[in-house]
Amino acid sequence: MTRGKQLPPPEKSALTLGFMRLSDSAPLVMARETGLFARYGLEVALAREVSWANLRDKLVVGKLDAAHLLAPLPMMTGLGAGGMRANLLTGLSLGLNGNAITLSRALWEALGGERDASAPGMAAALRARIAGSPGAEPLTLATVHLFSMHTFQLRMWLRAGGVDPERDVRIIVLPPEQMCDSLARGIIDGFCVGEPWNTLAVQQGIGAVAATGHEIWNNAPEKVLGVTEAWHNHHPATHLRLRIAIMAACQALAEPAQRERAAQILSQAQYLGLPAKVLLPSLTGRFSRAKHLAPMDAPDFHVFGRYCAGFPWRSQAQWMVRSSGALLGKDIGEEQCRALVQQSWRPDLYREAARHLGLPAPSRDARPEGLHAGCWEFEPGVVLGPDLMIGGGQFRLSAG
Repeated sequence: MTRGKQLPPPEKSALTLGFMRLSDSAPLVMARETGLFARYGLEVALAREVSWANLRDKLVVGKLDAAHLLAPLPMMTGLGAGGMRANLLTGLSLGLNGNAITLSRALWEALGGERDASAPGMAAALRARIAGSPGAEPLTLATVHLFSMHTFQLRMWLRAGGVDPERDVRIIVLPPEQMCDSLARGIIDGFCVGEPWNTLAVQQGIGAVAATGHEIWNNAPEKVLGVTEAWHNHHPATHLRLRIAIMAACQALAEPAQRERAAQILSQAQYLGLPAKVLLPSLTGRFSRAKHLAPMDAPDFHVFGRYCAGFPWRSQAQWMVRSSGALLGKDIGEEQCRALVQQSWRPDLYREAARHLGLPAPSRDARPEGLHAGCWEFEPGVVLGPDLMIGGGQFRLSAG
């Protein structure tokens, strides 16, 4: 069954996992559809939710055993931010990257997208447009949740072009599947969201992509497998089996043929309910910025298995806590930040599952960011991907 020692029996075998209508739910869907959950003695039902707040709340009150979660949510829910306080934890990232910033087609063209569709170029053009229109109504941009990599990446992109996210634009929160309709109706001028909603806007001709998440921060953390601390404490063997099955699905998704298969399966009504042609561009890495433009090569648009993508780096978690605190106008102290991260972000649980699958796992919990333009060896046997940030940002925080 696994390469490590025999697994302990599960405390609970029938589980319900929550997910959002996004392409990066693929590890959960494929673990179910390819029999990996069953192989590890689990009977898993997948429940689709309409918003991140709904998903988090159902996890907290016990209606879900585990969930596809925004990476910052375990820490920020532990802090009580966002109207709900509970101890959540993750021992597994579900992948890297997966987001993009899409603008209305009219705005994209006005910013010179036909001439310079690069992420820095589009951000600089946006600043020039704002500076040239004093007194105009600010543009409205949407993100999926205040505490999300989408919010952080949108603000990083704006700042890289000299746009002040607090003063120069209006940023609101919308559920992912409301983005395209809101853009088409002119309620918003652009959004940062995960796939397939950027591609849907492109294929419908209502939007064009100003920046991919990978262009803003190469191989940034994105979604995690979240559970409550109490659930983990009562079901450690079940949780271990769950992580192993999903990690195996992530490894399989590194194969191009499996990505094609995933698009067909995800297109089913109970999952994303969209045509496979909308799902294929980001999953296969042949991604289009605008309807009339040829696809560009984006092999790392979604990373599920490479670069130790599942490892929950505590240094990244600290960055998320600090960045979330800044959004709240709150200085989260060093001690509180470390306590939140140590409770919520569990690299030890990743290592436990990796041992059973014979996969490499970093021995340290922290890493530098923003220094590497290509693949690099973190330590013997652990190869990580590029980690550059738009505007030359970088950080290295203590693992705590």
